[in-house]
Amino acid sequence: MGNLAALVQNESIKMVKKRRFLVVILILLALIPMFTYAQMRVSQNTIKQFGTTDWRASERQKIVDYQRSLSSARVPEEWKEFRRAQIKISQYYLDHDINPQSPNGVTFTREFLNNSISLFIPLIIMVIAADIISSEHSGGTIKLLLTRPVKRWKILMSKLITLILFVSLVVLSTAALSYLISGLVFGYGGWNMPVFVGFKTSGGDVDLSGVHAIDQWKYLLMETGLVWFVGIVVAILSLMLSVLIRSTAAGMGIMLAVLISGTILTNMVSSWEAAKYLFMVNLKLTDYMTGALPPIKGMSLGFSLAVLSVWAVISLFVSFGVFTRKDILN
Repeated sequence: MGNLAALVQNESIKMVKKRRFLVVILILLALIPMFTYAQMRVSQNTIKQFGTTDWRASERQKIVDYQRSLSSARVPEEWKEFRRAQIKISQYYLDHDINPQSPNGVTFTREFLNNSISLFIPLIIMVIAADIISSEHSGGTIKLLLTRPVKRWKILMSKLITLILFVSLVVLSTAALSYLISGLVFGYGGWNMPVFVGFKTSGGDVDLSGVHAIDQWKYLLMETGLVWFVGIVVAILSLMLSVLIRSTAAGMGIMLAVLISGTILTNMVSSWEAAKYLFMVNLKLTDYMTGALPPIKGMSLGFSLAVLSVWAVISLFVSFGVFTRKDILN
């Protein structure tokens, strides 16, 4: 264990020296104010459009727009199912006098994490993780690393633990900066605002029997946990590619293509049932909390967690199997 702790410390120092985490922080400091400003403009435009700050007007207009689109023959049936579900959810908020988009720092953080879970956060994790092994090849340090009297599995385990630590830092930093920056504009309240969860969608119907309210801080905690889980899975997959592919550019390119294709597939695979076993189609875990329809019928939070877990476990087996047996020195 002493050797492993020293290895983790060494890997953490190397990760810091790469300044990838600093770049991530700078990206967040640049993007979050932009999204905060955009959210502020949306609120201002809503006031101009409806002449009121009453959120009920926005929800009623949303229902009207969705109902109008249901009569159009040009709208695909999958989209109609989604809109029928959204109509019932919006009506539920109206009936129970709950503003689902109350502007405050906590709500902004919740929405930012929800919109980041399937692409933005995975891309950031991929940038950090994609070269953790391949950079050792390109820099020639892999030979020096493997001449140390330490078993190979411990070397790879130290890199995995380091990735988990930095994934945790990325997720926590994203949540913290979102709250601190948006709070300057929207205020730092909203922790105890009720948020309704438990929506279950099936086809175009919504089961409201399990709907219940929880404090927004609990919702944010659960959401952050799901984002962290997705980040860990993406990090493990990136680690596998870094082991299999010695070129950092090639590994990052493959992972980038896979993540972007996942975003596209999520909107197009409703009739391709086998696609639900692809990891990138299961990344939007937070949708199950909001009551949004899954990309493919039959998918659930438990199903997506299981699929992602299987992908992660297989990736770990491949990574450790290849790294401990492959002739890396040649």
